[in-house]
Amino acid sequence: MNNNNRATVLIVDDTPDNITLLSSLLKDKYHTKVATSGATALQIVASSKVDLILLDIMMPDVDGIETCRRLKADPASAGIPVVFLTAKSQQEDEALGRSVGAVDFLRKPVNPDQLFTRVAAHLK
Repeated sequence: MNNNNRATVLIVDDTPDNITLLSSLLKDKYHTKVATSGATALQIVASSKVDLILLDIMMPDVDGIETCRRLKADPASAGIPVVFLTAKSQQEDEALGRSVGAVDFLRKPVNPDQLFTRVAAHLK
């Protein structure tokens, strides 16, 4: 972990309001980094230490599913837990997410208690 024992959570969402909300919720307990695209998220992960990724599924260009696929294909980032953030609630969406390596799903709008519980659980 980081020298002051705070984990780093990367928040990836193409909606600035979602990033602002999640950052404000998490900033007291974790270091946060943000990306507004899958491509930027991949660059951040390649160049810095990230302990967990909160990843929006529906984004332009490189969507969350493809971003997760690429993260899991790279040995350097394959072990980072990915939690999908999604407004989708279909079983097949969750199955697809799990098939590309996601460890969990958080529905939007995000419930703060659920967010803290899931993030803490996946960082253990």
